[in-house]
Amino acid sequence: MEKVLTVTIPSYNVEKYLNQTLDSFLDERILEDIEVLVVDDGSKDNTAQIGKEYEEKYPQTFRVISKENGGHGSTINRGIEEARGAYFKVVDGDDWVNTEDFVRMVQALKSCTAEYVVTNYNEVNDTTGELTPVEFREFAGREVWDFEEACKIRQMSMHALVIRTSVLKENHIRLDEHCFYVDVEYILFPVPYVKTVQYLDLTVYMYRLAVMTQSVSIQGYQRHMQNHIDVIMHLTEFYESMKQSCSPEKVEYIGKRTAQMIGDQITIFMSFPEDDMEIRKKFITFDRELKNKSADIYERAGMESGSLRMFRRLHFKGYTWVARFCKKRNRIGED
Repeated sequence: MEKVLTVTIPSYNVEKYLNQTLDSFLDERILEDIEVLVVDDGSKDNTAQIGKEYEEKYPQTFRVISKENGGHGSTINRGIEEARGAYFKVVDGDDWVNTEDFVRMVQALKSCTAEYVVTNYNEVNDTTGELTPVEFREFAGREVWDFEEACKIRQMSMHALVIRTSVLKENHIRLDEHCFYVDVEYILFPVPYVKTVQYLDLTVYMYRLAVMTQSVSIQGYQRHMQNHIDVIMHLTEFYESMKQSCSPEKVEYIGKRTAQMIGDQITIFMSFPEDDMEIRKKFITFDRELKNKSADIYERAGMESGSLRMFRRLHFKGYTWVARFCKKRNRIGED
């Protein structure tokens, strides 16, 4: 029996959270319809053992795949290879789903035809438990959208997405391995093959925030900055490779999201001390490489980031003063 949905759980040292994650899928109404792949990325704790307990109790639903450590992208790549569901979703091992709306989503997927299915999600403050809804109700106006229309309305984030598995498999979608920040690759690499988008007004994903060790904290961005730069450069190459074969709307969508990621990178550069000469050199080298790879993305990045425009206008002279001014203007480094 083909599954309706494959959920891939990238899991590295998540023993503290994994029971909550896996429990959130336990509902008799949909256990036969889903497969949950716990992809253990070389964990040093009890992650795999916890997953095995669920596999033994619910063998028709849960499966543990243990592999050498390869990073977040490698776990998603393995999930795509192993997937047997008509649709595919990623839920990180320290996050979970809202069970009731997840059940409704799985039931709705049985009649969906779109390549992208979009749902709402909640950001959850790990310290206070406060929920911040992230909703996509701009898409509520019709049942199915052409991608070219939908992409003009709103960027679609990873936690909101369910993707038709055949799009990932047949087009050999693969993310960078041994690398952080591949979420944007997961969102954009399938875009050339997406024709339609369907919105379900359900709040499914529960995204845990305020974990200071997360790669998306500013300290994490600083530690893994080169990974962030590498992904930007790969996305820039992807943009250039798609310019002639994709519709103008898709090219615009890919370019805009890549430019937004570059804006984040400028913030990372400026989060370091203004007199850090090594960071200054990396910043200048990054901007030069961007220009060499894609004049379009280089220009878009300047439109996205006022700080970058200022650095460029002054040819990176007076770097310390400009960095200090931009940090103050953008409140970078303030609690």
